Amino acid sequence: MVPPPFLRRLSLWLALAAAISILISIAVSQILLALAVTALLLSGLPLRWPRVALPIGLFLGWTLVSLGFSPDPGAGMPQVRKMFVFLMLLIVYSAVRTVAEARWLILAWIGVGSVTAGRGLAQFAADVAGARAAHVNFYQFYIADRIRGFMSHWMTFSGQELYVLLLVAAFLLFAPDVKKRLWIGLPCAAVVGLALVLSDTRSIWIAAVVAGFYLLWAWRTWAALAMPVALAIGLAVAPAAVQQRAVSIVRPTKQTDSNEHRIVCWRTGWQMIQAHPVLGVGPEIIAKREVFDSYVPADIARPLPEGWYGHLHNIYIHYAAERGIPAALFLTAALLMALNDFRRALGRLPPGRSERRFLLHGAAACVIGTMVSGVFELNLGDTEVLTMFLAILCIGYLAAERPEASGGTVSGAADRVKPLI
Repeated sequence: MVPPPFLRRLSLWLALAAAISILISIAVSQILLALAVTALLLSGLPLRWPRVALPIGLFLGWTLVSLGFSPDPGAGMPQVRKMFVFLMLLIVYSAVRTVAEARWLILAWIGVGSVTAGRGLAQFAADVAGARAAHVNFYQFYIADRIRGFMSHWMTFSGQELYVLLLVAAFLLFAPDVKKRLWIGLPCAAVVGLALVLSDTRSIWIAAVVAGFYLLWAWRTWAALAMPVALAIGLAVAPAAVQQRAVSIVRPTKQTDSNEHRIVCWRTGWQMIQAHPVLGVGPEIIAKREVFDSYVPADIARPLPEGWYGHLHNIYIHYAAERGIPAALFLTAALLMALNDFRRALGRLPPGRSERRFLLHGAAACVIGTMVSGVFELNLGDTEVLTMFLAILCIGYLAAERPEASGGTVSGAADRVKPLI
């Protein structure tokens, strides 16, 4: 029996909805993800995984091995449940079949991301008014509870908005016929960019600069070289609170915006890696404060600096310490593989603007941003950020393996072309 054609279209719309709604609600996104998986299995569409699924699968497999040898397997069960999120690789890569459909997903992210950024700006205005009413120093008042859009934490909000900013930048720099859409593209970029600046999330600032430099270098070399000058001018005219936060990257204030707790986390993670190099201490075990404290180097003074010690603030150190060095290597290999695959596909494109160039550069920039911000935060540990990132990987691989497509078909000749990588 041939499945009804509408199931193929339903699979597409549910996959898109699951990816887009993650900017608003994790619960809604995961319900839609479950429905998308069901519709996909009933649709008759070929089930496809992007090439990067292999090292990601090895990462997940090693997580299970680490869990099996963990001193407290029950504590690690949230990480097993989180594996459901990785089905985003299956549903997006299987249901989104053309570059035109991928483009609509990116544009929807840009639109919804601009709305969430606008909500963040409204929250910032409320914080300014609250600090004035309380007659307290705004920087100290704000740093402990920053804008977060529809998310529960500013790090999650900033991580998602980083992707939105990089995607809208790639759209403006590399998409065809963009002049007709500047009236909407530029305001979206401005709103999202301003929200990221006002989020005071330093790791995201650094990631945005590095990934933005990549995009500008690929567009016009002179623009990339002018970027430091533009940043210096922008910092000179920025509000005092933003200037203070930027300076804190190299000269932090004790307790208020100290970097010391990250150093403590990294050094403690290294102690864990030395003690358990193959399997780590076990998934979610680091979150136990008594376990964390037992690995803190003896030369670090107590009490520890203020900060969050539930994870190690670095994806490479954290996963190596929690699940073993092989897990960290598999994850790093996945990031490098995706970046290399997108680079190779870009090298085979004809010169000039195109939809695939826009999608590939956007996906590559998001990988770079993830790798850089991952040095300072456990960004892929946030389900909201991870969900969006996995969908972006699929879009990059779709753009690498599909020809130019302007239609909305879900199968046919466009599916049978020779891959570009």
